[in-house]
Amino acid sequence: MSEASEVKNEAPFDEILIREYLLDNPDFFSRYPELLLAMRIPHGERGAVSLVERKQEMLRSRVQQLEEEITSLMGMASRNEAIYMFNTALSLKLLQCEDLGELRQTLSEGLKTQFNFSHVRLITVHDLDSELSRIWSKRLKQGYYFGRLTIEESKRLFGCDVGSVALSRLSDQCGQVIFAIASQDAMHFHPEMDNLLLDQLKQLLDHLLPKL
Repeated sequence: MSEASEVKNEAPFDEILIREYLLDNPDFFSRYPELLLAMRIPHGERGAVSLVERKQEMLRSRVQQLEEEITSLMGMASRNEAIYMFNTALSLKLLQCEDLGELRQTLSEGLKTQFNFSHVRLITVHDLDSELSRIWSKRLKQGYYFGRLTIEESKRLFGCDVGSVALSRLSDQCGQVIFAIASQDAMHFHPEMDNLLLDQLKQLLDHLLPKL
């Protein structure tokens, strides 16, 4: 048996009991502050540091993490507010459209101007068009698709190769219609993104198209 093992086995105390005592008495070190300065714990970069230093470091790390989370939440809230304001203004314009051609133009111009999208289309799927039917049944099996397309799919939907896309099925009342948006940025649309913008516009189009 090693010397370290012998020392551990001969220790006149139970570490678990000490741990439970300290958890039950969090003010223990406030009564014996000299222990905090005397205790040393391993640190990956600085060697051994005092318990107080380690606690301060952990608190600084937690504060930094919370600040980053708050910044992220504020950015998300700002983005959602911008989307809401844009959708409200665009919805009013779409409600004033008198025919499908005017609606297509208003929708396309609004999204391209606001978000710099390269293409915005409403595409009717015909059963005789095998490529569109395949996109409808496979890419849009879940109702939405965000990400990259093959070159053939891009050309069929937009007439050219694009970076990334957001696709949505409109409701059955509209027929088999794909609401398609494309960006030249290959990373703009991706599977992990939310569908807030697309879903709000989809609901409005579901309401308007059957009436035009």
